[in-house]
Amino acid sequence: MEPYDFSGWATRNNLRCSDGRTILKDAFKGNDGQKVPLVWNHQHNEPFNVLGHALLENRDSGVYAYCIFNGTESGQNAKLIVEHGDVLSLSIYANQLKQQGGNVFHGSIREVSLVLAGANPGAFIDSVLSHGEEASEEEAIIYTGENIALYHADDKKQEDIPNQNTLEGDGTMIGKEEALAHAEVESRKDESEETVADVFNTLTEKQKTVVYAMIGQIAEEVSGEDEEGEGDKNMKHNIFDYDQEDNKDYLSHADTEAIFADVKRYGSLRDSVAAHGIEKIDYLFPDAQNVTNTPQLIQRDMDWVRRVMNDVHKTPFSRIKSIFADLTEDEARAKGYIKGKAKKEEVFSLLKRTTTPQTIYKKQKIDRDDVIDITDFDVVAWIKSEMRTMLDEEIARAILVGDGRLSSSDDKIKEDNVRPIWTDAELYTIKALIELPATATTDQKAKQFIRTAVKARKNYKGSGSPTLYITEDVLTDCLLLEDLNQRVIYDTVDKLATALRVREIIAVPVMENLSRTVDGKTTNLMGIIVNLTDYNIGADKGGAINMFDDFDIDYNALKYLIETRCSGALIKPYSAIVLEATASETTGGEGGEEVSG
Repeated sequence: MEPYDFSGWATRNNLRCSDGRTILKDAFKGNDGQKVPLVWNHQHNEPFNVLGHALLENRDSGVYAYCIFNGTESGQNAKLIVEHGDVLSLSIYANQLKQQGGNVFHGSIREVSLVLAGANPGAFIDSVLSHGEEASEEEAIIYTGENIALYHADDKKQEDIPNQNTLEGDGTMIGKEEALAHAEVESRKDESEETVADVFNTLTEKQKTVVYAMIGQIAEEVSGEDEEGEGDKNMKHNIFDYDQEDNKDYLSHADTEAIFADVKRYGSLRDSVAAHGIEKIDYLFPDAQNVTNTPQLIQRDMDWVRRVMNDVHKTPFSRIKSIFADLTEDEARAKGYIKGKAKKEEVFSLLKRTTTPQTIYKKQKIDRDDVIDITDFDVVAWIKSEMRTMLDEEIARAILVGDGRLSSSDDKIKEDNVRPIWTDAELYTIKALIELPATATTDQKAKQFIRTAVKARKNYKGSGSPTLYITEDVLTDCLLLEDLNQRVIYDTVDKLATALRVREIIAVPVMENLSRTVDGKTTNLMGIIVNLTDYNIGADKGGAINMFDDFDIDYNALKYLIETRCSGALIKPYSAIVLEATASETTGGEGGEEVSG
């Protein structure tokens, strides 16, 4: 290393600054071995402010700087000032700073400055750092409050140190031998990290007394709990509300120092405290914290609900009337005329039906005390969100397959008000039965499902390209189909959709294991093909989804109600295809829900 004029700490690790931020170890590791300008008081506007340069060395305790003055007049003047002890401190200017919380974990030192320590006592950061959770590409001037030293860095050879007296960090003159001894001590200190005992010994007597009181209070609480048997498991006092006169049973200085001194031997502060006879050291550590802001709901996949509610046709009236003229009968055909024969009138039948609305609701309540006590998140907003989610799922389920409740249930969504596509009249829903032998394999069932779905499309009269709503099991079986060379036939859902002549395929959890009995025959639901543009949801003014809340004074309960009054039905003939198989011939049929057709 080239001869240098003085050295000192450019920055120290684990330095808690006055604004609460801390410089972490290796935050400036990238500057190790770099040479940066040495300037006066962070002045960059004039060349004469550059006094020399500093060679940076990243250590376990921080970044150490070996500084050399240049031959300019300002450089030599600064050298005299340092030698005389008029200026004792270094500071750094750094940018590209990154921090998380209050910890600065990365940065790049651009220059080292001689600063007037008297004007900046202690350690602090004079910066433009953002105080957000994540800050990056910022800059700061960081003061350590450490004094510089002349000629006693650990890499300096004895012959490089002059015989003249040198300055101690506080400005005291020391001799050559004392400087060498001091340099050796500094070198040994830098070779290993500070222990917990080292950190503890940096506290003032007043700060140590507070620590003694904290540990003593915990010992007192634990001791009282052991003597009383079960005891009160909550801490009886705030350990920071300490009055030395009223608390005689705290640990002695010697006991506490022994605990901190043995931390390295036992491996942790917790183990050291336990070894010295104190239990439940967990009182000193922070409580467990939630990893999410709100409780996570255990629920079915809800993506299909959003798709159904977005795709259905909506009208601002709830009483839906559909009228159709059936022109498929022979009587409706045009006829040829023969002379002398009377012309016959066209005959066709009119088909109509009316669907009326029903109120669908969800009700919830919570004690007001709980609302006040839960401070981690907005529990009312969370409850309302859950209510809306479950209401939407119930309506979507009623549209596709019905709510599944018995007809006698008071909670049932009546199928004359919200007509399920699965069980709708054959004028609107085409029933395609998948017939299989009792010994059919899973692959045979999947192939027959695809074949039946494609062939049933010839009777489809719905709008545009429909969507296939399917059970997860049937979808999986179709995707696992292989050809004779054992290559997967449909390696993506999109390829399967193309083969089935549908726009997309959506798995619906509530369709699993559903069965019904029609004309004495039990069938399992496997899929529904429909374009929901042909399904109308109607609600009169005021019947749309609304949220109400009320307060029960007698029971101190907050009550919430979300409801809608609507109707729903297919409005186009032959606009849906239902794919079913006999229950005895498909897996998953046993234990399914039976619906009368």
